[in-house]
Amino acid sequence: MATAGDSENTRGEGPGREPWHLCDLAELPDPGSRGFMAGRGRDGLGFFIVRRGDEIYGYVNSCPHLGVNLEWVPDRFLNPERTRIQCSLHMAQFRIEDGYCLWGPCACQSLQPVAVEVREGRVLLTDPDLLMLRERYA
Repeated sequence: MATAGDSENTRGEGPGREPWHLCDLAELPDPGSRGFMAGRGRDGLGFFIVRRGDEIYGYVNSCPHLGVNLEWVPDRFLNPERTRIQCSLHMAQFRIEDGYCLWGPCACQSLQPVAVEVREGRVLLTDPDLLMLRERYA
């Protein structure tokens, strides 16, 4: 799980809100996933990104059923077929494109989205709440 990255203010997200360069798109398998942490300790919040084609999706690393982390091992958030996000505890299945739970104890609930985007091949966190939390511990 990554805890640091380069920052670059290319769109003027506001004072103290520069996007966080998480990784380059080419570094992620297609499909693939990677986890990150904004902040530290009890104040930290885990999140993850999923790549499918040239698209990137971001979510808070918390199952809506019990609030547990979703990954099997670090950076493994997808089912064996790599077609859906899967919770490691109860095997709930979530759509990659919107985090909606299709099967499991949290059916019809959704993962909390995190704002991410790709610019010039770089995956950037643009979510203002997570950027603020990260900067608190920079």
